[in-house]
Amino acid sequence: MGYPKVDFIYLSEEDMIQAGVTDMAGCVEAMEEMFKLLKAGDYRMGGPNGNSHGVMMTFPEASPFSNMPTDGPDRRFMAMPAYLGGKFDMAGMKWYGSNVENKKKGLPRSILMLTLNDKDTGAPLAYMSANILSAYRTGAVPGVGVKYFSREVSKIVGIIGPGVMNKTAFDAIMAVRSSIETVKVKGRSKKSSDSFVSYLNQKYPHIKDIQIVETEEEAVRDADIVSIATSSPTGDVNEYPYIKEEWIKPGAVLCCPAAARFDDDFILNRARNVADNIELYEAWEEEMDFPAYHSIPIPAVHCMDLIAEGKMQKEQVDDLGDVLVGKIPVHKKKDEIVIYSVGGMPIEDVAWGTIVYRNAIEKNIGVKLNLWNQPYLA
Repeated sequence: MGYPKVDFIYLSEEDMIQAGVTDMAGCVEAMEEMFKLLKAGDYRMGGPNGNSHGVMMTFPEASPFSNMPTDGPDRRFMAMPAYLGGKFDMAGMKWYGSNVENKKKGLPRSILMLTLNDKDTGAPLAYMSANILSAYRTGAVPGVGVKYFSREVSKIVGIIGPGVMNKTAFDAIMAVRSSIETVKVKGRSKKSSDSFVSYLNQKYPHIKDIQIVETEEEAVRDADIVSIATSSPTGDVNEYPYIKEEWIKPGAVLCCPAAARFDDDFILNRARNVADNIELYEAWEEEMDFPAYHSIPIPAVHCMDLIAEGKMQKEQVDDLGDVLVGKIPVHKKKDEIVIYSVGGMPIEDVAWGTIVYRNAIEKNIGVKLNLWNQPYLA
């Protein structure tokens, strides 16, 4: 870039697809590399602890200002800044607004954009559509856990919550475990379950055994891999999807990128608890009112609450990065059941966004925009 002139590229959703944002195998590989850099410490996220998920702005329940929005389901704005080193060596920020009422307008619940910036000057390099990017990196992170913890010849997958998150999670499962033969789908409505089945039929026609089941138990029993990704209200933990230990197949992996609930006795004494980044959950414990699990329904958050209460030791939660760099074994005992918590981090968006951006530059995809030729106030 020839400073002081600053140009950057804009990438629409169609541009992102052309630049390879839907390459799930590549995304899983990028997330694995990202976790290794995370463990090495070559990253930064927001907040004084450097591990904050982001800064969220919400609206009040009532307002004296007629123009000000009021609180509602998933109604928020959020900024998620990060820097990731290594081969990525990029700073950026995902920004999004969310409102469940968007669906009535034919829009996604959340509308996301990612900005990539020069790490030294802060100048923009790219401004890109990020809904698909975010969905794929969200799915790819469970894929890394499945790659390491699941049986190499896994055959049965249980899906609880057949929405977008589980569609990309399933894509990641297939990217690392092509042996899948059976998929059991538990949704809240026939419409969501049918949509998921149609997705599978179109994308994975070789999978012939697809079952729509009525209960969580049916989805979990005999499954080698279970992905739990429901859109559950927070506050009352009894509303979170509940998985009973006796339903779970020995050696199974349960991926939890959203709400999930297990019995404390199982968590404390028999489950293998794995977090995508322990420091993210410690940051949440600092930032949220106790118990944080009431606000953030991911199992590792509950583990942090149990640690704060003196009921659990920190050593009972393993960090995925320690597994990837060989610090701790992939498996500690035969047929262990792994509860894998996925919190989501902006360094994931920066990692995959950087690769897609570089693909776009190489292939001359996107629209070149000019910020200035000469800054007026320099």
